[in-house]
Amino acid sequence: MSEPAERARKLDAVDELAGKRAEFVLDDVVYLDGNSLGALPAVVPGRVEDVVRRQWGELRIRSWEESGWWTAPERIGDRIAPLVGAAPGQIVVGDSTSVNVFKAVVGAVRMAGEGRDELLVDATTFPTDGYIAESAARMTGCTLRPVAPADVPGALDDRTAAVLLNHVDYRTGRLHDLPGLTAAVRAAGAVAVWDLCHSAGALPVGLDEHGVDLAVGCTYKYLNGGPGSPAYLYVRREVQDRFDSPLPGWNSHAEPFGMRSDFEAAPGALRGRVGTPDILSMLALEAALEVWDGVSVEAVRAKSLALTDFFLECVAAYVPEGRVECLTPVAHGERGSQIALRCSPKLSTSFEQGGAPTAGDVMKRLIERGVVGDFRAPDVLRFGFTPLYVGFADVERAARVLAQTLA
Repeated sequence: MSEPAERARKLDAVDELAGKRAEFVLDDVVYLDGNSLGALPAVVPGRVEDVVRRQWGELRIRSWEESGWWTAPERIGDRIAPLVGAAPGQIVVGDSTSVNVFKAVVGAVRMAGEGRDELLVDATTFPTDGYIAESAARMTGCTLRPVAPADVPGALDDRTAAVLLNHVDYRTGRLHDLPGLTAAVRAAGAVAVWDLCHSAGALPVGLDEHGVDLAVGCTYKYLNGGPGSPAYLYVRREVQDRFDSPLPGWNSHAEPFGMRSDFEAAPGALRGRVGTPDILSMLALEAALEVWDGVSVEAVRAKSLALTDFFLECVAAYVPEGRVECLTPVAHGERGSQIALRCSPKLSTSFEQGGAPTAGDVMKRLIERGVVGDFRAPDVLRFGFTPLYVGFADVERAARVLAQTLA
């Protein structure tokens, strides 16, 4: 047994989260793509069958009240709240991440008030966030200005209305300074909107602690809610009465069944709702969140850092020098729960003739050998480490197979 393999065995033996793996539907594949789609929690299929056969099939319309369908968005929001450092009553679940980004950004500009006509957006953001920010800027009469997160404090002035930032960069896994950037935005009189898609469920966020006003996130990555599971919107309690959603719907009305022609926003985070909740996927998410019972985010973060540290050690030990370059920061305070490796041009000597391989070519071969990650064109391999079900033996195997693939 190699030295890294022996270390992996010892680390797995003392892993306090190791027992959580049994709560997921897994096979002998090393699954390192939980930063795109989390694995299936074992409790979900039975729960979904109950929702379909009994709640929908037998109770039908009665389930809106008797099965708690109507209150699901806020109930599940309260279940997510501890995972992002929020008290109850501030998160509502529903719609997609994109829709919630739109609500939050336009709502943030409206909250900022008159005289503020500039919207800053993370220059390295996931494309959809950028598209929505551009549309929101046009709709609100703002000028859109892309800025690198580290440069945000110097870009703020009395024209800044809102700033849309990613907590973790989706390409590199870089963790941005949420406390410091939020404080800078608030000091400038603007409103910060955070995208938590690549951090919620992987590391502490501290929304309440750090005074974040608005945040959004998906639930199908580290929260394991399933493909296309509904996203969520966080509205800090102190600003809820000022949050003016650009998508008012009957579900966000103070009297949803009053059918009034005039709109009056519901109290609290409920004003973030829009239309009828997507019950099947929402209740699958609620079941999936049960894997978090008895788990602290701090323990998840500690294991995440240990896994990613160990992966980098194994890559250094196994992969020939110069074949890959790590894009993810080594410093713990700047790292999310993924490792991004850039493929070197030297790889062309390891593959058949016909041009240098892309990251997609490399990942395809890894998947064929039982290691599943993903890639971002043209040359980045991404490996996501979900502490609830990824072990240290998985990490050692992934690095070993990567070395075999590249050599």
